[in-house]
Amino acid sequence: MKLKKFFKGLSLVTGVLACFVLTFCEVTASYLPDNYKVTSTCSANIKNYLNISADESATIRPVLKENDLQTYDAKVLFMNMIPIKKVNIQKIEDVYVVPGGSTFGVKLFTKGVIIVGISDVKTKSDGVVNPAKQAGLQKGDIILNVNQNEVNSNEELIKVVEESGGDDLFAEVIRNGMKYETSIKPAKNETDGAYKLGIWVRDSSAGIGTVTFWDEKTKTFGGLGHGICDIDTGELLPLSHGDIIKVNINGISKGMRGNPGELKAYFIEGEPIGTLTENTYSGIYGKFNSTPSSTEPIPVAMKQQAKQGKAQILTTVFGSTPEYYDIDIVHINYNEEAMSKNMIIKITDERLLGETGGIIQGMSGSPIVQNGMLIGAITHVFVNDPQRGYAIFAENMIAKLQDLNDTDYKKIS
Repeated sequence: MKLKKFFKGLSLVTGVLACFVLTFCEVTASYLPDNYKVTSTCSANIKNYLNISADESATIRPVLKENDLQTYDAKVLFMNMIPIKKVNIQKIEDVYVVPGGSTFGVKLFTKGVIIVGISDVKTKSDGVVNPAKQAGLQKGDIILNVNQNEVNSNEELIKVVEESGGDDLFAEVIRNGMKYETSIKPAKNETDGAYKLGIWVRDSSAGIGTVTFWDEKTKTFGGLGHGICDIDTGELLPLSHGDIIKVNINGISKGMRGNPGELKAYFIEGEPIGTLTENTYSGIYGKFNSTPSSTEPIPVAMKQQAKQGKAQILTTVFGSTPEYYDIDIVHINYNEEAMSKNMIIKITDERLLGETGGIIQGMSGSPIVQNGMLIGAITHVFVNDPQRGYAIFAENMIAKLQDLNDTDYKKIS
């Protein structure tokens, strides 16, 4: 009888334990990334109890790039025994970059013009009309050309509309990444007699940010950690060209709960110190005209090397020399769709908290260094808690830069 109770109890405990392990494995599988990059000094392991081993049935596949690296399938094992999920591993070369931390100004000019507002036009003959609405145009649309003439500025658009004499115009428009064409008939404004489309457009943007890294091999840099978006539509601004401008910091607006602070700076007149070549969701990229820093390069960490705990940011809040400040990495998100919100960080440095209150506008792009490696960059501040904010993995910024360089290489070839 006692033996029967013993086996019954053992069966119950085993069932509960099995259920726990199964649940743990399912939750862990959803938390872990599906794709990893490894180097000669970096494995794919994230936790000590999670091991990654090559799938015995896997075949090595070359990556279709000039460096001919390889990928292979692997399994994540719990305690080196229980399979949790299948993942893809890509072998890459070790990457070294010079950490940034310096503040710079950006002048961005759009490819096309962005509709930021739609309004009625009062005419003598037809009363109040709305040409843009009748043509199906919406706020956030990007007008690339009109009657096959490129329009990259408000002035260019005004000119082609005025020269139409009121005849129908055919516009090529981008909406949500898709191109389409539409016909729009300008209306003659009753007040000044000028032809109008009934839209407000934006053709440029300017601001300040922080350099994340500089690549000595390609002479390119990455900064901000997020894209430059239109303040009204929230859409990524399509880049025609842009300049990197030297700035001088002349003050700080301290961040408070509900009111993000900012670095106050002015553009220094003169020749640009570099060019902006790409505006992407994972940062902005370009080239400096001269070497921006004499600092020694450091290795770029893969996402699995980022750990919760102490780290430092390199940023400039006074003068022109970046300084290190203490932070904590409090959360890591491996969701591959969270392009610029991979980590949550907290400013712990009393000096920085005393001067800025935490993360302020202008610090976006400040590099995060942990264990001597570039882990990521600050991207956003929490409005209701300026001591905390989001950060992007350095791996994501480097991957985007490498993609851009590969594209340029193919264009040259």
